[in-house]
Amino acid sequence: MNVALSGASGLIGSALTRSLEAAGSRCHRLVRRTPSRADELEWRPEHGLADSEAASGLDVLVHLAGENVAGGRWTTERRSRIGASRGPATRRLVESLSRLEQAPRVFVCASAVGYYGDRGDELLDEDSTSGGGFLASVCREWESAALTAGAVCERVAILRFGVVLSARGGALARMLTPFRLGLGGRLGSGRQYFPWIHIDDAVAAILHVMKRDIRGPVNIVAPEQVTNADLTRAIAATLGRPALLPVPSSALRLAFGAMARETLLASARVVPTVLRNSNFRYRFSTLDAALDRELSPDA
Repeated sequence: MNVALSGASGLIGSALTRSLEAAGSRCHRLVRRTPSRADELEWRPEHGLADSEAASGLDVLVHLAGENVAGGRWTTERRSRIGASRGPATRRLVESLSRLEQAPRVFVCASAVGYYGDRGDELLDEDSTSGGGFLASVCREWESAALTAGAVCERVAILRFGVVLSARGGALARMLTPFRLGLGGRLGSGRQYFPWIHIDDAVAAILHVMKRDIRGPVNIVAPEQVTNADLTRAIAATLGRPALLPVPSSALRLAFGAMARETLLASARVVPTVLRNSNFRYRFSTLDAALDRELSPDA
């Protein structure tokens, strides 16, 4: 395939690029500067694609870029950056596709399970309604912007990612130091559901969506639903360390404000109905298997 990716240097994007190139696909990385290599295309979130001729004739455009949601307390400035990097940036990218001589056949855009908000133990699939809060509103605008690509692309798919587990980066990598020091523990009550997927399955799911006639939202999560307390116990057991120091909800809210309420303490019991119904096969369908893969000495 002839594929372009935004966010190609990120945790998911870099793994996806390696997989595509290993399979013989031609990958173009969207960069926010003047291209310095033949496989780079200039893209500015404020304006969209810069070179309509070089970007024409793609099979698939995978849009993964976005400001880090969990990078710290949501100040007014950070909220603005998070929002602007998703809905408005995606809308401008799609508008630039309409100026291409030949738009991509398929547009695949990231989103997140934050779309559902804090929903307790309610089972949530792709047909479930959106929830309340800042993240949910950002995801709604993001997905709305992505769907406008249906006017120029044959197919649009939206990837609602859970937490992608990899020891090389992301949430799991940040958790490892306190757990290895014996300072790990559940967050708040620990009863909040934690939608997750192993990095290898996340990449495989994206490829699955790219190749199949899958349209609209797709929950990129594992089939096993676990809570934060389950995650805490599993990490501690895999590392052979205690996890006896829970972090009170009040301390998290004091330190991180709304970011804690909507990410660390929010509960989303998300199920991958679209992936299951399209016969996607997981390599790591249980949390124990995923952690063994990432945290074993040979990983």
